[in-house]
Amino acid sequence: MKKIFILLFALLVVFLKAENNYPIVLVHGFLGWGPEELGGYKYWGGPQDIEALLEEKGYKVFTVSVGPVSSNWERAIEVYTQLKGGDIDYGEAHANEYGIIQKPGKKYDGLYPEWDENHPVHLMGHSMGGQTIRMLQYQLSQVVISDTTNNELEQSELLGKEQNGWIASITSISTPHDGTTLANIVIKTFPYLQNIIGIANVVGSGFYDFDLEHWGFSREENETWSSYRRRMKDHPAWGTKNICAWDLSLEGAKELNGSLIVDPNVYYFSFQTTATYLDTLTGFYIPRQDATLLIRPRAKILGSTISYWRDGSSTDSTWFNNDGVVNTISMTGPKTGANGPDPIIEYQENDLLIPGQWYTLGPYDLDHWSVIGHTLSSEEWSKAKSLYYNHAKRLKNLPVD
Repeated sequence: MKKIFILLFALLVVFLKAENNYPIVLVHGFLGWGPEELGGYKYWGGPQDIEALLEEKGYKVFTVSVGPVSSNWERAIEVYTQLKGGDIDYGEAHANEYGIIQKPGKKYDGLYPEWDENHPVHLMGHSMGGQTIRMLQYQLSQVVISDTTNNELEQSELLGKEQNGWIASITSISTPHDGTTLANIVIKTFPYLQNIIGIANVVGSGFYDFDLEHWGFSREENETWSSYRRRMKDHPAWGTKNICAWDLSLEGAKELNGSLIVDPNVYYFSFQTTATYLDTLTGFYIPRQDATLLIRPRAKILGSTISYWRDGSSTDSTWFNNDGVVNTISMTGPKTGANGPDPIIEYQENDLLIPGQWYTLGPYDLDHWSVIGHTLSSEEWSKAKSLYYNHAKRLKNLPVD
C-alpha cells in the first residue's frame, strides 16, 4: 500500500510539473509599434488582436512597445523597464560610447513588477524582436562594467547584477538571427511603414513615434509626418552601430551572435516563414502567386541576392528562400559568430524537450507580415492564429522547476 502511495505521489509531482502559468511577453520588430499607437490597428494581429485572443484562451499576455529603429541593446532595456517598472537607464558605458542620453526621462509603472526568478516569463519576438529578447537574456545574465579604469559596475537594476532564471523560454518568429540580405534596402526605404501609416490614418492614431529621445531627437510641434520621417532618416545615428541597421545586417548579426549565446536553462523555439518558391529554370526563388504586391518586389530581390561578410565569405543559394523581408535560413537560429552555430534541431511534436538548444518549426507559407495577422486572407489568418494557439499551449506544457 505504501509503495502504491509513493508511486501515485510521484505521478502527481510529474503532472504538476508538466504545466506552468508564466506570462507571455510579445516584443515587436523593426518599425513596430505599441498596442495603442496606431489606434485599433495592432502590430500583433492587424485588425485582430493576438494578445486578446490568447487571453480569451486563459493565457496571461503582455505586449510591450520599444524603439522601432533603436539598437537591440536599447530595445532590450526598454522591454525590461516596461515589465518591471521604473526609469529607463541605457547604462553609463553605452551612453558614453555612443553619445546618447543615458536616462532620457522615460518612466513606467510596470506591466509585471513581480517578474523575477520565481515568476519567470515566456518571451516571444517577431522579426528583430527575436534578436531583442536574446539581448535581454544576455543583459540579465551579465554584470556590466561602467568604468573599466576603476572597474566600477553599472548602477541600474538590470545591468549592475546577474538575474538568472527570469526567462523560461525564448520564441522567435521570422527573425533574422544571422541578418537579412535585404537589410540596406529595408532600412533606407521604409517601404512597409508607408502602408501602415496609411492604415493608421483610417483607423485613428496617436501618431507613430520613432522613440529616439535618447538621441535628442523628437517630433517638433505641428511637424508633418513626411518631415519627421525625413529628419529621422538623415540622423547621424545611422552611421553608428547603435541602430537597427547594424543589428539587422549580416555583419551586425554576426557580431551579436558572438555574445548572445544560448542559456542552458532556457527553452528556445524559432518559427520560419516563406513567401517564395524555387524557379527551376533560373535557380532563384520567386514570389508565390498569393504573395501580396507589397511583398513581391523585395521577395524577388532576396530570392536572387548574394551578400558578403567582411572576411570575404558569402551567402549562397540556400539564402534565396525568404518571406519578403528575411531569408528563411536566417530564421532557424544563430549560426554565425565567434562561437560557431547554436545547437538547432527540427521540432518534433512528441520530442522530450530540453533547454539550451533551438527547436525550429516550419517553414510556414506565410509572409513576414501575414504571420502576425497583417493579411486580408482568411486562410492566412487561420494559419497564423493556429500558430499562436498551438505554441501558447506548447509553452504552457513546458515543465516547471
